[in-house]
Amino acid sequence: MHGFIGEFFGTMILILFGAGTGAGLNLKKTYAKGSDWTFVCLSWGIAVTMGVYVAGSLGSDGHLNPAVTIPFAIFGFFPLSDVLPYLAGQFLGAFVGATIVAIQFAPHFKQTPDAQSGNVVGIFATMPAIKNPLFNFLSEIFATFAFIFVLLNLGNFTVGLKPFIVGTLIFVVGTGLGTTTGFAINPARDWGPRLAYTLLPIPNKTSAHWEYSWVPMFGPLIGGSIAACLQFFIK
Repeated sequence: MHGFIGEFFGTMILILFGAGTGAGLNLKKTYAKGSDWTFVCLSWGIAVTMGVYVAGSLGSDGHLNPAVTIPFAIFGFFPLSDVLPYLAGQFLGAFVGATIVAIQFAPHFKQTPDAQSGNVVGIFATMPAIKNPLFNFLSEIFATFAFIFVLLNLGNFTVGLKPFIVGTLIFVVGTGLGTTTGFAINPARDWGPRLAYTLLPIPNKTSAHWEYSWVPMFGPLIGGSIAACLQFFIK
């Protein structure tokens, strides 16, 4: 139960700050409207740091991400019996975090009438800079591979200052590899908020683009599995 609680609240905090950054960047009349990619990557990195601290304090390993939990379990770095509670916490926490953001920014959604002015699912989920399914898929595999491989070599990343190291890792993944797809590297981070955008009565909302959603689901899972497999054989 502690695993579910930690992952739920940790992922909720991650999405609350991360999707909140997306809303501030895109929606009309926010003070952050038009901020740059460095702002995005830094905010998401700190959001992950704070989510890991919350999750670790509440009794989980601070995965916040099925692309961590599932590959770790497949290759023996995490108990298989804990996978389902972790996944449930991650997806539900992401949905709730996105819901809070939708409420927080409701007046700004009302002032942002269409996709051209910034009312897009990209506030919550990821979309590619250039739509090319094969290369978008490879981008998510490569970015998640790098993220998980480094993460596996950090040991217990919920203790001390290590969550800040994870945050800097997210930052450099974003600046180095994330500019092509928005670096989902996390199926829950993408699907939970995408579902919230689909179901909630968000003013002036546009398409949730579910036709793209397989990329941020399966790309990270494959990239994370390759990293965990490599770590398994070289350690």
